[in-house]
Amino acid sequence: MTDHSVVIVGGGPTGLMLAGELALAGVDAAIVERRPSQDLAGARAGGLHSRTVEVLDQRGIAGRFLAEGRIAQVAGFSATRFDLGDFPTRHPYGLGLWQNHIERILAGWVEELAVTLYRGREVRGLAQDGAGVDIQLAGGGELRADYLVGCDGGRSLVRKAAGFDFPGWDPTTSALIAEVEMTGQPEFGVHQDEFGIHSFGRREYEIVDGTVVYADSGPVGVMVTEERVGTGSEPTLRELSAALIAVCGTDYGAHSPIWISRFTDMARQAAAYRAGRVLLAGDAAHVHAPDGGQGLNMGVQDAVNLGWKLGQVVKGTAPERLLDTYHSERHPVAARVLRNTMAQSALRRPDPRIRAAGEVVAELLGMEEPRKRFAAMQSGLDIQYDFGEGHPLLGRRMPDVDLVHSGGTQPVYSLLHEARAVLLNLGQPGVLDSIPLPQLVRLVEARYDGSWELPVLGEGTAPAAVLVRPDGHVAWVGEGTASGLTEALARWFGFPDGVGPEGSSNLEG
Repeated sequence: MTDHSVVIVGGGPTGLMLAGELALAGVDAAIVERRPSQDLAGARAGGLHSRTVEVLDQRGIAGRFLAEGRIAQVAGFSATRFDLGDFPTRHPYGLGLWQNHIERILAGWVEELAVTLYRGREVRGLAQDGAGVDIQLAGGGELRADYLVGCDGGRSLVRKAAGFDFPGWDPTTSALIAEVEMTGQPEFGVHQDEFGIHSFGRREYEIVDGTVVYADSGPVGVMVTEERVGTGSEPTLRELSAALIAVCGTDYGAHSPIWISRFTDMARQAAAYRAGRVLLAGDAAHVHAPDGGQGLNMGVQDAVNLGWKLGQVVKGTAPERLLDTYHSERHPVAARVLRNTMAQSALRRPDPRIRAAGEVVAELLGMEEPRKRFAAMQSGLDIQYDFGEGHPLLGRRMPDVDLVHSGGTQPVYSLLHEARAVLLNLGQPGVLDSIPLPQLVRLVEARYDGSWELPVLGEGTAPAAVLVRPDGHVAWVGEGTASGLTEALARWFGFPDGVGPEGSSNLEG
């Protein structure tokens, strides 16, 4: 039996991101992935939202994705597309990049770190006790881990084997998506009829004056709504052909599929994200319709929220109860996504009354205030964790402002590349020097002379100091004193060596 501190089941975007976070924390992490290589048949999903690009920027790897993707406005609600061009972020856009490339780039980053990969292996069962988890692999062999994280998708074996409740709503509609060769030529673009919404396109494309121009040859990407809700089994070329004929009157000579999959409007969410030493992230924790392209992005952000917390617990620098904040912070985020995807999937039903409702929604979203609110929600830029009352920054993403210090000018996100927390003193130099800091936190003295602006909220009061967690969210705001700082440090990062709960109470700096 081989031991690891953390075993991650599933090597997709969520699992890869979590592995990288744990490696940066100095934790022995391993991925078990049933695919023999990182290769993914076809392009699959595509698109990174603004907040996800920011998260990658926090780790210093956003440039790798930007170099291969296409900057585009990918956030939208139902038929309304949002322009983030006026949003206060260094990345006021999304990124058009297929999942096969997203995975390849993430895997390249993870390969640079100390992560063990078990490829071509599949988990068959698990059993946990008070000290860890035993993982049985198909074909024989076992792994032992202090903690196990299921990042193994919507049909998660980990979720089922560990007994997580997965309440929600059954599907009412389904669609097939595929990449196939075609002897005929469908009309590219998105179409709607009495069956629902359908689309055709090619993986290779360019955006010219805001219009998508597809390549002249290559496999055709297809999305076609099925006449009846499909079964949970793997779809076949025959089913795809039947669905195309029902909708279009022809299957365009579809043949030689690269991949075929089915999605539905099913919406389910794990009642808890943690059961003892087993945790869930990404689609294993929440499934929903793909409207808005939020699933992959939410999974990556799950991983970044969990990684530094699990790293501290494994290393013994923070108590195990810190893991409970993973559920309390991320569960509401996914619940909101389930709500907005259910609303969007309802608005695409082929009914004249629903179409009228969609037109009314589109009119409302064309107004400035609704546009800002929904664009911030769909892009992930408005997420605020509940840390109690306080400064508007508290619980929100830290803006990536340009700091001025003795070494020159530096963006805030460049201070997070190593997944360490930053106590940023922007006020009187030296006032925080006497505060004992946990190992994961470093103090940076700097100045910022610009305005403080947050999505939707607009400009706000400049803080004198902020404590920024490794995931980029603000855990404490100082407004002229150090009041509450010691408590915030202890809550998120444990107590420094030699300092207990009754440590220094002189918080006035």
